[in-house]
Amino acid sequence: MKNKSIALFAIGAMFSLYSCAPVYKCGEEIPAGGIQGSNRLLDVVKERDELCKTVETKDLESAYLIRNNQKLSVENDSLATRNREIVGEYKELEGNFNNLKEKNSKLQEEHLNLSERFSGAITNNLNQGHLFDERIKEKERRLTEKEDALFAREKKINELETEIARQDSIAKRLNQLLREALLGFDAEDLSIEIKNGKVYVSMSDKLMFQSGKADVQTKGKDALKALAGVLKKNKEFKILVEGHTDNVPIKTSTYKDNWDLSVARATSMVRLLQETHGISAERLTASGRGEYDPKASNSTAAGKAKNRRTEIILSPDLSEVMEYLGK
Repeated sequence: MKNKSIALFAIGAMFSLYSCAPVYKCGEEIPAGGIQGSNRLLDVVKERDELCKTVETKDLESAYLIRNNQKLSVENDSLATRNREIVGEYKELEGNFNNLKEKNSKLQEEHLNLSERFSGAITNNLNQGHLFDERIKEKERRLTEKEDALFAREKKINELETEIARQDSIAKRLNQLLREALLGFDAEDLSIEIKNGKVYVSMSDKLMFQSGKADVQTKGKDALKALAGVLKKNKEFKILVEGHTDNVPIKTSTYKDNWDLSVARATSMVRLLQETHGISAERLTASGRGEYDPKASNSTAAGKAKNRRTEIILSPDLSEVMEYLGK
């Protein structure tokens, strides 16, 4: 631009030196009649006008460029500001991303821990469940065993009750048979009763023996004969012959005391039952209680008379009952 101004100035100077006619200035309108002058002048004017147009064009371009540059500068400032904002936003997003990444890492670690704990809990629960099932099965097995044992026990009890009822029935029938067989004997000398499933035949010493003796007298033998007739037909009963005395002391050359006398009387009756009446010895037992199992008080004569007795105790054969108990 500076060189072009110098050129225009030089051309203007030339116009002043070589032309007497006035020449219009750059930017002014061309006179209607044109200008007068030499060809050289006209060429210079023409060149000047072209230069003026060029300068004008360049000035317009320069102004455009200045405006555009200003606009670009504003836009650049705006872009710089926006870039700074974007950089800030980026840094903020980067920070947020790093925080989220850290949180994600922690969540993954927590998830892994929870997974391990959950897996462990499931395994533990499965183990506990299996153990619980095993305990339930064991309890069910024990309950079944107890139920079976209870059923077996109830069955055994029913069988025992049936057997005991049968034995009671047999004892009652035997009692009736003995009463019928011994009907002719005085009730004061001979009595029959059932106690605890056993039949007790109590014979007084007046019926069976002379005082202080152990040999069975005639009336007593008759009673034993009647008794043996029933017992031989009812072989399911065991026979215990038990001698008793009062508390009056005795001491002879044969019997040292009431123990000896009671045992001797029981033995004498057992021998008669076995040897005379054919009762199996395996069914017989002889024992003596002396004065130590009285039926009445020994303070009166009547009481002493009741105590001087021999009892034949008939017990049902409980082998089947014992067999049930042993099962």
